[in-house]
Amino acid sequence: MKKLIKILYMNVVLVILVGVLVGCVDNTKEVSATDSSKNTPVSESKGEDAKKDNSVNDDSDSTLSENIGGEQDNEMLSKYSSEEIEYARVWLQIGANQDIDGLYVQHIPADTPLNPDDETSANYPEDVIQLAGSRLIDGSVTYSGNGDGTINVYNVPLRWDGKYPAGEGFYIDIIEDTKTVYVDPGDDEKIIALIKLLNDNQ
Repeated sequence: MKKLIKILYMNVVLVILVGVLVGCVDNTKEVSATDSSKNTPVSESKGEDAKKDNSVNDDSDSTLSENIGGEQDNEMLSKYSSEEIEYARVWLQIGANQDIDGLYVQHIPADTPLNPDDETSANYPEDVIQLAGSRLIDGSVTYSGNGDGTINVYNVPLRWDGKYPAGEGFYIDIIEDTKTVYVDPGDDEKIIALIKLLNDNQ
């Protein structure tokens, strides 16, 4: 009888031990499953955040590239100011003569007469910039920037020839006939060559 009780007691102990071991194994599986489920969304969210960051950078880069002389991610042009880059790009695209000895920059404030030698001249409605070579034959470009990669080009000569007074209407027609031009980035080496010729009177 005592032997039977001993055997039963041992069987009960074994069953309890097996149950405890099985429970531990199940808990370990649940913990590992929970950890892996936690890790997956984190890595995925980081990937999504990275994509969002890249899209923001792309937008800012495209916006910067629309500005004529805006800062560019370009080592060749990085040491030059946005104004210097702008002047060179405008002349490279619109300047009549590319074989110049110097590129001269004149800043003309709003309300300045288009033709200072004519008392009937209308005034510039905005600040403009006039680029010119060192010789009359090089021509000139008079423009204002719009801040979006385009400029307003005024069809005015570097030196006015003709009969004066021409009348205010003549000059108003010139102002109203300004052309909006998109300025291309241009070739970096040519831009730098023109920047080295700049002479800004400001």
